[in-house]
Amino acid sequence: MAVGGEPVAVGGRQAQLQHTGLRPGWTTGACATAATTAAYTALLGGDFPDPVTITLPKGQRPAFALAAEESGPDWAMAAIVKDAGDDPDVTHGALVRARVRALPPGSGVVFRAGPGVGTVTRAGLPLPVGEPAINPVPRQMMREHVAAVAERLGGSGDVEIEVSVDHGEEIARSTWNPRLGILGGLSILGTTGIVVPYSCSAWIDSIRRGVDVARAAGRRHVAGCTGSTSEKVAVAEHALPEDALLDMGDFAGAVLKYLRRHPVDRLTIAGGFAKLSKLAAGHLDLHSSRSQVDKGFLAELARTGGADEELATAVATANTGLETVQLCAARGVPLGDLVAEAAREQALGVLRGAPVAVDVICIDRAGTIVGRAHPRGPRDG
Repeated sequence: MAVGGEPVAVGGRQAQLQHTGLRPGWTTGACATAATTAAYTALLGGDFPDPVTITLPKGQRPAFALAAEESGPDWAMAAIVKDAGDDPDVTHGALVRARVRALPPGSGVVFRAGPGVGTVTRAGLPLPVGEPAINPVPRQMMREHVAAVAERLGGSGDVEIEVSVDHGEEIARSTWNPRLGILGGLSILGTTGIVVPYSCSAWIDSIRRGVDVARAAGRRHVAGCTGSTSEKVAVAEHALPEDALLDMGDFAGAVLKYLRRHPVDRLTIAGGFAKLSKLAAGHLDLHSSRSQVDKGFLAELARTGGADEELATAVATANTGLETVQLCAARGVPLGDLVAEAAREQALGVLRGAPVAVDVICIDRAGTIVGRAHPRGPRDG
């Protein structure tokens, strides 16, 4: 990453998202890098640059205003308020601090977790157990900016960087961190430095890390669940430990494609009937803005289960997906099971022969099981 080019004001990348009208923001990794750059500049030169400009991995040069600054004989601290743009990010508005302390020559760059930044306690993540939860790309960004400041101002580049986030431990309770074994606070994240509003990437990355942690813990059976109710049902059915549970949300495709490359013996897919009917129809993104319940498809499934034309027409014109399964249940047609079986077949198709047996559980809003498909894998025909 070259440290150079023309600076861009924070929020100045709106043109890239004009088609959505949404404003991009900046990752915790970008904020920590900006705070580190300002603090190390002050440590070597005596003044805090405000705003401070950094270079992101793809060459953009945002400028960040400092929210706080302090210094002592061999240390300096700068802080940045994270701006997530128009993304509903739980860390939006968080104060990200970097305290930079001079170390003896030859020490290199050492990272520490300050208050509100977590520590890795489980294998399977891209950092060893015991390390601060500062991900590899933010670490590399900070190292490169420290080196650039050292070259410009005559420093050795040997520093300790302690990153902290005000109220980070409390904020982290709303993230995947506790389940992934990152304890004590947030992770410092970001591969591009940019938060794209309503991006799927952060959720999908959490799904992948969840699979990695489960595999590292020796779990042979994981569950991808669309929400908390389906997660409770999966636990009750299979007595799965917390680190075997994947908060799949709407991203069924992300779970299946990652397990295709990193298989476990068994996957349970658990979710609401309407969402899993979308998977049964071939949709891998189950969000309401990107796929809809296809009642015509459900009517055809009902016919295969013995529905007459009167019932099939009622299914095709029903108000909701749940109403379709209720109509069929009253007439002895197992539409819930048929949807679960079709969803399982779609899942096996995405897995492309990976050695993963799949079962599916469909529930209603109360958590009652309304359909299921028992485990089947690529060798079961």
